[in-house]
Amino acid sequence: MSRVLITEMIAQAGIDRLKAAGHQVEVRCGLAESELVEAVDGAHGLIIRSATNVTDEVLAAGNSLVVVGRAGIGLDNVDVVSATKRGVLVVNAPRSNVLSAAEHTMALILAQARNVPQASEALRAGRWERSAWTGVELHGKTLGVIGLGRIGGLVAERARAFGMQLVGYDPYVSDEWARERGVELVSLDELASRSDIVTIHVARTPETVGLVGNDFLAKAKDGIRIVNVARGGIVDEQALFEAITQAKVAGAALDVFDSEPCVESPLFELPNVVATPHLGASTHEAQYKAGMTIAEQVTLALAGDFAPFAVNIDAVDVADVMRPYVSLAEQVGAMVGAFGPDTLGAKAEIALEGEIGRFDNRLILLAASKGLAASLGDEPASYVNAMTLLADLGIEVSATSVVAPRDYVNRLEIRGSGCSVAATLVGLRDEARIVDIDGHSVDIPLSENMLVVRNDDRPGMIGSVGTLIGANRINIRSMDVGRDKVVGSAMMVMAIDRQAPDELVDQLRQCDGVLSVTVLDTSTSAQA
Repeated sequence: MSRVLITEMIAQAGIDRLKAAGHQVEVRCGLAESELVEAVDGAHGLIIRSATNVTDEVLAAGNSLVVVGRAGIGLDNVDVVSATKRGVLVVNAPRSNVLSAAEHTMALILAQARNVPQASEALRAGRWERSAWTGVELHGKTLGVIGLGRIGGLVAERARAFGMQLVGYDPYVSDEWARERGVELVSLDELASRSDIVTIHVARTPETVGLVGNDFLAKAKDGIRIVNVARGGIVDEQALFEAITQAKVAGAALDVFDSEPCVESPLFELPNVVATPHLGASTHEAQYKAGMTIAEQVTLALAGDFAPFAVNIDAVDVADVMRPYVSLAEQVGAMVGAFGPDTLGAKAEIALEGEIGRFDNRLILLAASKGLAASLGDEPASYVNAMTLLADLGIEVSATSVVAPRDYVNRLEIRGSGCSVAATLVGLRDEARIVDIDGHSVDIPLSENMLVVRNDDRPGMIGSVGTLIGANRINIRSMDVGRDKVVGSAMMVMAIDRQAPDELVDQLRQCDGVLSVTVLDTSTSAQA
């Protein structure tokens, strides 16, 4: 049973999902960092939101941590670099609050343009101030969108419905993508000079801190309005304050601040500033989705499966046709690793053939590396540390893809200098089958416990080997024989019902005509 520590409240449905998966869930909110260091000891999973800082010290104390889950998008409160070095997976819920954040952005744009909160406050205080809070229309105004990811794209879509002109800055977006959404891509300086309103939708990184500061505001159109529902610190608050007081900026709407919680700021004294306490994701729907998503991601990680929203591994969400091959790649990797580092050599190549060759192969590469590292090394292998563990063993891994099929619609092969295993999936149930080992054509279901026996190609070998296995009360569930006519050797590949004991391996090795024996098991591998 895995222990999951939750330090900030998530949706109860997410907690229930973790418990249903068999995890021990401990909810301890409001921990100081020293208390968190103590509480994380022995936890396998840690779930946080924005108020908990997962530092290197916290990660060091969490010596059993497998995964850190952020129930939201931003990860500026997680030391992702340290987590990666320690082999800890970091996952988030990047799609949980995109709609809520986009809608809150539009709410702040409208509130800023029409002075909604100021007029409401005056009326509640007994003042009827129609002329004091005259606003501006959005129609025909130019909205500058900094960051055209999921949230920025949704904001652009909604602003277009208001009749706004759209310019955007995002070095990772293509012109074609932007044109399809009615956005003109421009430089950051041009965006500043042309926009009537600017909205920010980028992550907080060393490159984006202070992005909207003195330089940006100096180049901005007079009377520009600034909206930030992304992360605090991207807008230089002091520079913004000065620009507003000098009438360079007509107003601002802020949901996030450099330091949170923030209850005092010179900006709060300005009548043309609208401020909310980080409400971008604060809807019932977003909280439900974040809780459920992070529970799913943590459950996958604790099961050793790929978590699609992992942020510290070089992979992407896998196409449906590729998904079954992720598990197959790990199993084949473990099988190849069973032949031992000397047989494998210094390089391992994962080759994909057929339809699967059309898709991104990074996740397959990671899965195969995880299987290899688990089989060859002594340390627990994960998607995060598998490549590092193999590098420490002096093994380089790579992947190639070709679309043209060879014998099978799809085929996955892992090759080393002295061994190779190829497999495929067949039937409506995607049954995993080994189809080639070291150039010996075979056809056998992949099993948790397998024996690979190389032998002279002469009569009687199957009987001799089978008799020894039966004498050890081990049942052969399935078996196939591959022949290499050029070399004059044969190979027996057997799926057996339990792990082969050392005594049987010794007996098989001493059997006349047997050249080598390789044992594959889910937990241990050995070569004789």
